[in-house]
Amino acid sequence: MNKIQVKDVLKRNIMTIALFAVYILFVVLAGVIRGTNMLDPSVVTSLIEQNAYVFILGTGMLMCMLTGGNIDLSVGSFVCFAGATVGLFSVENDLLNKWFGVWEKQMVDGQLQDVLVTPASPWSTPVVLLTALAIGLAYGALLGWLIAYVRIPPWIATLAGFLSFRGLGTQVLTTASTTNAISNLPSSLTGIFSGTLFPTGYMELNIFCLIVGIIVSAAIVLLNFRERSNKIKKGYQADTMLFVIIKSAIEVAVIMFFTIEFALNGGLPVVVVWIGAILIIYGIITEKTTIGRHFMTIGGNAESARLSGINNKLIMFVAYLNMAILTVIASLIVTSRTGAANSFAGQEYELDAIAACIVGGVSAYGGSGTIIGMVVGATLIGVINQGLSLVGVDQDWIKIVKGLVLLAAVVFEIMSKQGKKKDKEAKDKKAKVKKEQKIAVN
Repeated sequence: MNKIQVKDVLKRNIMTIALFAVYILFVVLAGVIRGTNMLDPSVVTSLIEQNAYVFILGTGMLMCMLTGGNIDLSVGSFVCFAGATVGLFSVENDLLNKWFGVWEKQMVDGQLQDVLVTPASPWSTPVVLLTALAIGLAYGALLGWLIAYVRIPPWIATLAGFLSFRGLGTQVLTTASTTNAISNLPSSLTGIFSGTLFPTGYMELNIFCLIVGIIVSAAIVLLNFRERSNKIKKGYQADTMLFVIIKSAIEVAVIMFFTIEFALNGGLPVVVVWIGAILIIYGIITEKTTIGRHFMTIGGNAESARLSGINNKLIMFVAYLNMAILTVIASLIVTSRTGAANSFAGQEYELDAIAACIVGGVSAYGGSGTIIGMVVGATLIGVINQGLSLVGVDQDWIKIVKGLVLLAAVVFEIMSKQGKKKDKEAKDKKAKVKKEQKIAVN
């Protein structure tokens, strides 16, 4: 690679470089100050499991932001409400008995009272999951219709959801239980979204996990070289062979690092499978499909997109419908991990999802952004959360640091755009001068 290419690569991967630097910094600080090993398999695994919701909600938020910097402020509250709904129908509780239990009038202490004769049976896991999905589809459709067709500004429509669903979720939980939480969720439900595949003992190398990591690594290398080969065949500008080799080596190193950490901590976490599946699907959608390009086009110039035949309203509708579905999945993962539905679930989740996108290079104005960038942003937010906590920093200061990181990312984006604009103007001016000189010579 020449000097210009190296400079461009560094610019494109500034947040990835920052992520590695911050992680190494916290590894050193946690070890020196607290004697904690951030490279311990259990700590690394918890980093992913605790921040799984950021990856999933960040994916949905990315799709919304691509349409023009639009966001969804209601996702955190909807996580709470969806979790409350799942808990309500999965476990015997006061509200479920009130609705579906068998009551009879009986004399109690000389007074005629309603007495619960037969408690309501909890619903089966498939029915609970379908109910949660149906609620997500209904809310997503309503929200998408209000934003796309009634033309209510997204921040107003989702702010209404932010307030309403927090109140609804809390009301359901306080009515159903005296502890404001519903616990003891069935393993048939929690096992789908939490736990480990083919678990082994701690610090015993899990072979299944190791094989999966090797297969994923091989697939990444194959895709990198195949992409370069296809670009060359089609006459497009392609990265040099050396760059592809270095890029593949770094990606394989990262994948195998997490693979070995997971393998030593008992095996591949189920939540990692969910995260991986969602990221792959949406990576393909945004990079390889027509509808993915439509999201980008609308965010770049909505009027031009409309004139080119793209149904802007439908794309906006799909963005918020999709966001609601992913929010239900995030709620199920969070609820399954804790084993309970509580009124505190989902607090500030919307802010973490937005921050992950912005820090990961998703434009605050829409039209540009990638799944990989969002993943880097989400991981950086997670590392900051975990690292500062392990060092012993107060939660208020953690919020301050995250706010400064978010601000720095936006400033960097604006400065990068201004730099590109100046470079383009200089290039155009240089081309114009050359053209005028050529005309003068002739």
